[in-house]
Amino acid sequence: MNKIASGKVRDVYDVDDNLLLVTTDRISAYDVVLNELIPKKGVILNRISEFWFNFTADIMPNHLVSTNSADMPAEFRTPEFEGRSVLVKKLMMLPIECIVRGYISGSGWDAYKETGEICGISLPKGLVESQKLDIPIYTPSTKAGIGHDELISFEETISLVGEENASAIRDKSLEIYQKCAEYAESRGIIIADTKFEFGLDSNGVLTLADEVLTPDSSRFWAVDKYQPGRRQDSFDKQFLRDWLSSSGWNKTPPPPELPQKVIDTTSAKYAEAYEKLTGEKFKI
Repeated sequence: MNKIASGKVRDVYDVDDNLLLVTTDRISAYDVVLNELIPKKGVILNRISEFWFNFTADIMPNHLVSTNSADMPAEFRTPEFEGRSVLVKKLMMLPIECIVRGYISGSGWDAYKETGEICGISLPKGLVESQKLDIPIYTPSTKAGIGHDELISFEETISLVGEENASAIRDKSLEIYQKCAEYAESRGIIIADTKFEFGLDSNGVLTLADEVLTPDSSRFWAVDKYQPGRRQDSFDKQFLRDWLSSSGWNKTPPPPELPQKVIDTTSAKYAEAYEKLTGEKFKI
């Protein structure tokens, strides 16, 4: 097995003309990988991404080749990799995190409180935490290999990837978010914000990549419990972030040890998100 990279959550292997991504049960928060694993998290992430790749295929191509174990190299056809392995196209990845916000929360809320803006976009005065924005906004960031990503302006993305690519990834990010957010709301989930990643295939075609609208890359809130002016009940790892913040951790390594209750609750929230979005039961 030729492993060429190991990220916070995914391990990447070179397989001839494709890459093989293995989504582990590792979890990160504040750009630090925690010591404990979240049971079945990797399988859930793969299934959610596969669902969204199919759902958005009419908008643009994606990197997915196969999730079928029979299509994997022999060494990956084992219980250890079952449901975690995905064959994808090799792409030249663009160095931008394409963040779309339909609601104001997280780092966006922090930036707004300080300046009234996010990534140079002026927002109305008097917004409260978790408030829905009149129109979703595109707030890109750098894609840091080490350390924290940093929010940047659209003009700065042009300097990184050129005007044509910068405009295309902005427009496609907003279009995909709009379609998926409307669907998710009909299933009881508010997609408050999310991030997308894109690359160019061997023919220079812009392609949706990485993961799509998972609890790792998005804020998922419960429609029936939504109340602006406060933090929301979520189906993502915000629960974990909140616990870490309350623990007094300074958000630098080493991370604190997670209690079993936090591990179990986080796992259950991921599974609930999958079930709500797809209508299928997931057994942990």
